[in-house]
Amino acid sequence: MAFSDVVRREFRASDEARDKGLTTDDGVVRCDNISYLAGAGSEDVWHLLDVYRPKSAGDEKLPVIVSVHGGGWVYGDKDVYQYYCMDLCRRGFAVVNFSYRLAPEYKHPAQVEDTVLAFKWVKANAEQYGFDLEHLYAVGDSAGANILSLYCILCGKEKDLPLPKAVALNCGVYSVREVEREMRGFMSELMPNKGTTEEMDMLDVISNIDEQFPPVFLMTCYGDFLKSQAPLLEDRLKLLGIPYVSKLYGSEEHPLRHVFHCDIRMPEAIRCNDETCEFFVGF
Repeated sequence: MAFSDVVRREFRASDEARDKGLTTDDGVVRCDNISYLAGAGSEDVWHLLDVYRPKSAGDEKLPVIVSVHGGGWVYGDKDVYQYYCMDLCRRGFAVVNFSYRLAPEYKHPAQVEDTVLAFKWVKANAEQYGFDLEHLYAVGDSAGANILSLYCILCGKEKDLPLPKAVALNCGVYSVREVEREMRGFMSELMPNKGTTEEMDMLDVISNIDEQFPPVFLMTCYGDFLKSQAPLLEDRLKLLGIPYVSKLYGSEEHPLRHVFHCDIRMPEAIRCNDETCEFFVGF
């Protein structure tokens, strides 16, 4: 069985257990399965997104959060993140929750390319869906934090791309080389040449980030297998003078787990997501 097949089976079982019994909040208005790729056919299951808005907001223009899901580049879609994204929506935001192409069927940089397309869609459709682009934010966790970071770095090179005012990077991977052993299976499926030195450098956030990067809510937890990554990025943000807050949830006695914040019924997740949105409001 391929590495990605094992990951998809195990991650799916965990996510289904986490979200068991959850339903759409009555206070949320959903617009589902919107194509963000011009000319996409009905068979395209990759380039779809949902928009969530608080029902109480009516037609009011709202600050918007774009969510870049995790899953090791090989797993996940918008449906897995719907309850987390609607939870953010309840805090007064319009939320865009999109799927992107996965490895190994689609190699890097397909995931970043789709993120570019999703942000372009947000910009082009702001009027129709009531997005306040002056208050555009984004969240990404695990591999999604890497993808979102690479997108923000790309914004410095392509000025027509909408750069978030602030981002939340949760339990993310920012230097693949520092966790090469843990990432080897993912790299073998994601990268065309299975993770050469040059390819690893392409995914490295820390060496590619510069001063134009947006303010960061940087989060990890005790029990996160990528916990060592956050201090590496924090050091770089500090050196560049980029505004950030760094949060470490749980404790050695009470560890949490990787991307715990998606378990919206967990007290620590409620606190984390509250603090994320409070950080965004400051920008």
